[in-house]
Amino acid sequence: MKNNLNQIKAPIEKELQIFEDFFKSNLKTKVGLLDLITRYLLKQKGKKVRPILVLLSAGVVGKISERSFRGAALVELLHSATLIHDDVVDNADQRRGLPSINAVWKNKIAVLMGDYLLSRGLLIAVENKDFDFLQTITQTVKRMSEGELLQINKSRKLDIDEPTYYKIISDKTASLISTCCEIGARSATDDEKTISILRDFGESIGMAFQIRDDILDYIGISSLFGKKIGLDILDKKITLPLIYSLLNSNPKESGQILKQIRSIKKSDNPSSIIKFVEKSGGIDYAEKIAQDYINKSKNLLMMLQENECRASLFEIIEFFVNRKS
Repeated sequence: MKNNLNQIKAPIEKELQIFEDFFKSNLKTKVGLLDLITRYLLKQKGKKVRPILVLLSAGVVGKISERSFRGAALVELLHSATLIHDDVVDNADQRRGLPSINAVWKNKIAVLMGDYLLSRGLLIAVENKDFDFLQTITQTVKRMSEGELLQINKSRKLDIDEPTYYKIISDKTASLISTCCEIGARSATDDEKTISILRDFGESIGMAFQIRDDILDYIGISSLFGKKIGLDILDKKITLPLIYSLLNSNPKESGQILKQIRSIKKSDNPSSIIKFVEKSGGIDYAEKIAQDYINKSKNLLMMLQENECRASLFEIIEFFVNRKS
């Protein structure tokens, strides 16, 4: 089994190196401060999972081309911009083991840097007349923003139900993963049915990924996500394990749990809420739903031609949803 990213990206190793050079060249600027920050960003070596998804999605249905590299750059720039803005909102002081942009250059420059990266990605698409990419990515930005705002609103009211939860994680998380696969496919084929298969594949693994991440909040620590137990509860985020437990317990107990969440502070211990979710079957239920999405993603891949890139896409499912350390 290809249980690490180096093995997963083996079929596209050469193309990934070309992409790296392409990406760096498109970030060069004559504005001194911008150039300094972009060089700093490039030091923050991420896993590049999104460009890998783009290139594998292109390779599974056709030939990886410069258009594939432009698509990969577009999603990576959007992702980087989102992370910078998230760090400002969350007042985070670290990103990938280095001080965050806002910690080094303060919030105003960080926000402007995020705006610049997004606009740079859009310009790459415009200059090369990749208008189908633009249509896809602007819809993604809209969905990501709507998902974040819906979650904030529901966290304040604590009235989230299961359909609303799926809407939030689909827009916030799955939309960008789906976009990676769709843009990769669009860069290599014009067949809309094939493009739709890969779009739905990305959506499914994105949903499974987020549900598994939400489960981890109740069962332990994940160094992959850097997430300690109970943080979602302390942030008053109502996720699937808790939603199921609240709906499937007696109203009096559910009411007491909601009252506890409303008054919870960052310094509190959420262990009683975690025990409630475990006892009520919320974790088992969420695991079942995540597995349903995993099975759907595998069934979608079976509809595509068999090659090395398809094999890596099968393995990337496991990488996304099964690593816990």
